[in-house]
Amino acid sequence: MIIRTATKEDMDQLIRMRWDFTFEDDVDGNLKNEKYDDFYDECMEFLLDAFESGNWYIWVAEENGLLVSNMYIELIHKVPRPGRITYPFAYMTNVYTKPDFRGKGIGSRLISKINEWAKENRYEFIIVWPSDEGVDFYKKHGYQHCKEPMENMFCE
Repeated sequence: MIIRTATKEDMDQLIRMRWDFTFEDDVDGNLKNEKYDDFYDECMEFLLDAFESGNWYIWVAEENGLLVSNMYIELIHKVPRPGRITYPFAYMTNVYTKPDFRGKGIGSRLISKINEWAKENRYEFIIVWPSDEGVDFYKKHGYQHCKEPMENMFCE
């Protein structure tokens, strides 16, 4: 198992994983009329921008050339402040492991590598909004609940 950051050569697999992740949770069939080609184009554009921006790091677990798990990290740069060095923080999203590879410690290896990388790069913290099912996984890896942020919802 190789744990690494994704490259542009991984985009087709990353797009398919995002599609599968989304449809796995679509138990009511609300997305049954979605077209993969339309999604593919939108996601490809996002990934190209992400790779070029330098603000996104997509971590993957690979086995024999097949991506089996991914975690996306976006760096959020803060406004500098007098009297201290300002480091970015990270937002973790799109955490997914293919069903046949779950329960084998792959997610744990991936998040451990990300936590190590974040410490080495002095990122201030990582935030994640886990599903109810994911809370214990994150707690096991040092994450803890913090005060809820405020939000202003503009879209449903």
